[in-house]
Amino acid sequence: MQPASQLPPVMGSVVSRRASDGADVPVIPDCCNLGINARILVALNAGALLLAALTGESVADALTRAAVICGVLEPVAIASLVALCAARRLASGRSLRAQWAIGLSVPAAIVLIAGLIAAPFVAPDLSRTGLAAWLGLRCLAAVAVAAAFFEFFRLRALSFAPSLADARLQALQARIRPHFLFNSLNTVLGLMRGDPRRAEHTLENLADLFRVFMRDTRELVPLDEEAVTCQQYVAIEELRLGERLRVEWHLDEMPGDALLPSLLLQPLLENAVHHGIEPSTEQGLISVTIGRVGERVRVEILNPIPAEAPVRAGNQMALSNVRERLMLLYDMEAELKTGAVDGQFRVLLEFPYRKERRRRDVRRHFSPYR
Repeated sequence: MQPASQLPPVMGSVVSRRASDGADVPVIPDCCNLGINARILVALNAGALLLAALTGESVADALTRAAVICGVLEPVAIASLVALCAARRLASGRSLRAQWAIGLSVPAAIVLIAGLIAAPFVAPDLSRTGLAAWLGLRCLAAVAVAAAFFEFFRLRALSFAPSLADARLQALQARIRPHFLFNSLNTVLGLMRGDPRRAEHTLENLADLFRVFMRDTRELVPLDEEAVTCQQYVAIEELRLGERLRVEWHLDEMPGDALLPSLLLQPLLENAVHHGIEPSTEQGLISVTIGRVGERVRVEILNPIPAEAPVRAGNQMALSNVRERLMLLYDMEAELKTGAVDGQFRVLLEFPYRKERRRRDVRRHFSPYR
């Protein structure tokens, strides 16, 4: 066990990664995201049904046309989304022109291949010139549709910029609670005479914690760094609450290189301390389990439910801020569930496992200096 002052330096060793920092929005949308894929497929199928309804001579003819169009459209659309998922990584960091070229070439190439395969069955009587025109028209249509979707999701990402700023301000308001700072400083003052060395390390932890609080919450940080921040927070709260607070950490299966928004977990842990431990005069146990399930990171926090309901119910600001940040960054791929389980309040968080490119050889388990 090592004191906080002897922990490896973190803040300067990691290159800041931001979800959005005023840089150009990528041209190709995140087609690895299930929410984006669902929106695109729903829009394409709705357009196919509308086209069939407008061109069909009768209801039966319209249904037949819709079945034929969707039968051709679905595999082409799904193949394009899969290819764009990989192409987005290839185009990342390139110029906007290169991104547009790569993004639009993918659906055009897939439509061209699908057209060459289907042409002998759909239009067997076409000459070479007619076939070229037939294929070119469909490739241009694919490019136009892809460009429309690219621009829609680009504008959608830009429209979220004010929401990101508001979410950041709300998150800071929820996390930096003035009475937490005052209580921590009073605790340190109480340690000054009896245990000055412990008071010194507590001040160092408090300074590190508030430095993280003041950092841009759009930054993406490794999970092991976020875990250390949570443990430093708990160490300070243990000085204030004494034996009333116990925390069990289950981090053996934690993927420390997974990237997540800065200060995503600390508000959940603060919520557990504030609502599960402070209202009771008895000792309470908080359990924190972080692991990986397939290609997803799973975080579970359990805290006791006080026997008596608090005089003033919480405003759920911490949970609301976390949900909003998850929606802005992961769309439908992240999930936050809360509820009572076996007499305890349970918070279950899952988000995609996206690791940093250069894995640092560090798995830091912080222990408060005693």
